[in-house]
Amino acid sequence: MSDPQQETVVAVGTTTANARLGVGSWTIIVILVALLGASGFVAYLGWTLGSGADVPTSGYVSMALGVVASLAVGVGLMGLVFYSSRRGYDEPAVFITTQQDSESSAETGGDNK
Repeated sequence: MSDPQQETVVAVGTTTANARLGVGSWTIIVILVALLGASGFVAYLGWTLGSGADVPTSGYVSMALGVVASLAVGVGLMGLVFYSSRRGYDEPAVFITTQQDSESSAETGGDNK
């Protein structure tokens, strides 16, 4: 008995991942992975080299206040994003003409100066 062939269904207009990613895309991916590895190495060094350091109480208080302030800014900004989106402030600008403006432009042949 032979194995059934797998049919690959590709939607119209889609291509495989290899065809989409060019040399520039692969270069960016390699650079980002290298940066991720470097940051992991620096984090490892910070974790192992600072293992004997004692942090005073003021350091913990400062760190806690920094975390709370960062969370407050993040929550506040996200709240503003949702508020502006719900109130329609994110809509594109529309030029509003009044009835008087449209009548005067019709009388002058459409030339507004």
